Amino acid sequence: MEREHLDLLGRRSLLKKVGATAVAGLAVGAAPACAQASPQSAGFEPARHDLDSWLGEMEGSHRVFVDSSTMPGGVNAMRFASNILTAHEEAYSGKVTDIAMVVCFRHSSTPYAFGDAIWAKYGAALNPSADPVPTSNPLNGSGQTSIGSLVGKGVHFAICARATRAVAGRLARAADVPTEDVLEELMAGAIPSSRFVPAGVMTVTRAQEYGYSLLYSE
Repeated sequence: MEREHLDLLGRRSLLKKVGATAVAGLAVGAAPACAQASPQSAGFEPARHDLDSWLGEMEGSHRVFVDSSTMPGGVNAMRFASNILTAHEEAYSGKVTDIAMVVCFRHSSTPYAFGDAIWAKYGAALNPSADPVPTSNPLNGSGQTSIGSLVGKGVHFAICARATRAVAGRLARAADVPTEDVLEELMAGAIPSSRFVPAGVMTVTRAQEYGYSLLYSE
């Protein structure tokens, strides 16, 4: 579990470093991230950083990064991830362990990164347009595209720390409680097989430097 989760203190430190500019970062994060030329082209060698090392440690003969920044995009990201794994098994006679898969929740899809307890308490604020008000994470369930199903197939989740701080601030203002209290709740209530990353948009680019194929979900 050490590689799947940052410990609570580490995550708290990371999120505090995000700072008060998180809301601005959340706004610019909405644009789809675009795939770029291979980092190996023209002899380019990207710098390596400890915060990104987990991307290189994931096992698999194929690497896929599914990015999302909207609520519908978060749902489709799960479908795309499931389709890739299923097609690899059925058409290529492969195994799910052949694929190192990361699904990223950033910007407006970030609420999907939190478990049922968070949704039970803050569901109306996490998805104001939903009717009825959700009382559990909509991506939980028993289907092939559920969080539990994909975790069971080795999928990992990257959670944007900047967006998480912005979400915590919004929830805290609505409940008239300290932001840090809500932030700690969100950190402790993250879905399984997940980790907080400094900025989802940055991790999209770093994943490509580690050889991941990028798929953006709308």
